[in-house]
Amino acid sequence: MRRLIINADDFGLTSGVNRGIIEAHTRGIVTSATLMACGRRFDEAVRLAEQAPSLGVGCHVLLVDASPLLGIREVSSLALRGNGAPKFRDGIASFASRALTRRLDEEEIEAEITAQIQKLQAAGIRVSHLDSHKHTHMFPAVFRPMVRAAKKCGIRAIRNPFEPLLFARVRDWKRSFELSVLRSFGRNFRRELSHAGLKTPDGSIGIVATGGLDRETFRALIENLPQGTWEFVSHPGYNDADLARVKTRLRATREKELEILTSPLAKEVLVREQVDLISYHDFVRSDADNTKVPEPSGIASG
Repeated sequence: MRRLIINADDFGLTSGVNRGIIEAHTRGIVTSATLMACGRRFDEAVRLAEQAPSLGVGCHVLLVDASPLLGIREVSSLALRGNGAPKFRDGIASFASRALTRRLDEEEIEAEITAQIQKLQAAGIRVSHLDSHKHTHMFPAVFRPMVRAAKKCGIRAIRNPFEPLLFARVRDWKRSFELSVLRSFGRNFRRELSHAGLKTPDGSIGIVATGGLDRETFRALIENLPQGTWEFVSHPGYNDADLARVKTRLRATREKELEILTSPLAKEVLVREQVDLISYHDFVRSDADNTKVPEPSGIASG
């Protein structure tokens, strides 16, 4: 049995991204999305989610490239004061350095993640799962407090951000070294979530292809999908004036992903390969997924 959750990240980022995600769900194959509590178009995304009850909606936790919900005194290890409101550090490199050298306060991380989840819940969103911008929860310093926040808020599932090596052929030696380090974090990921009473898919696909997804790559990913339950990480949207004001490397590629995710080709390959589409809501309700926890062999990529 092969099951696939197709999740659209960055719900709430811009109106164009919101519109693209809803179209990728109603006209295409997206089954879930993750909403940014700190997103510029959060309220709009909430309204759109209400109109799409079959779309599973989770929380896209932000700890970089945004402003925290909590004040600077409450997240001083995560944010900088700046001239106005506090702001998280930009990019994953600085965050990774602080995470790996134990300069992040786990209690602050737990409090900020809890605040973000509770903002969605207060808006009426039935939060199905958690993931994180730039996959920051691949670091143990974030993973541990995320698990605590999930349990506190009644969340039952968290993204497994590690992609099988089959889909992660990287030629650049520097990137290869980075991925080998990250792979070590994935060895006990599923086991620890199971011990905490939380669920996670067998892994993610499409992460390494982010920013370069084309039809052939999509087809190959689906044709080589292993048995089990997996998540396809996507970023559909429209490259409009709002997006031009956002710091992101994903611009024109969002429209390309939207075209792929709504294309007859995508639906045909899923049917041909007998891959069942499910949402995260389906996943947390289901008792049919594998209970055996194998040794993961994968990577994560921002």
